[in-house]
Amino acid sequence: MYSKEEAARLRQQFWISFGQYMKPVPAAGGYPVNWINYKTGVKHIFFKMDVDNKKAIISIQLTHPDAGVRELVFNQFEEFKSLFANALNEDWDWIQDTTDEYGKTVSRISTMLENINIYNRQHWPELISFFKPRLIALDEFWDNVKPVFEDLN
Repeated sequence: MYSKEEAARLRQQFWISFGQYMKPVPAAGGYPVNWINYKTGVKHIFFKMDVDNKKAIISIQLTHPDAGVRELVFNQFEEFKSLFANALNEDWDWIQDTTDEYGKTVSRISTMLENINIYNRQHWPELISFFKPRLIALDEFWDNVKPVFEDLN
């Protein structure tokens, strides 16, 4: 078991390592991007990555506080579901209403890798192999559909 400080340091080291690993990869639009803190450029739409001592998750989170607007945005994502599946080359979980870590209602499109531990450095290559292709594919998908979502906000 790690102390809070050791656990925080390991998490930070993982994300720094992942960021350095991804730094040379340009965005689909050809420009540099901060992969760790990916900015979609559209308010209330976030790409999130998280990992703990049991699982890793990558997701699109729709956080608009107005349930009707959030549903409209989620429905628009569903219109692109086949394009999304082709870009990611796998099926993700689509949940229209769920709660985030702060208890707020959000919509989430996500996939997960289980039985993985950020505190075990031997798992880091597997974590990087999980996040990297999905994040790049998300970026390519987003590059194609972003204008539609800009018009919704």
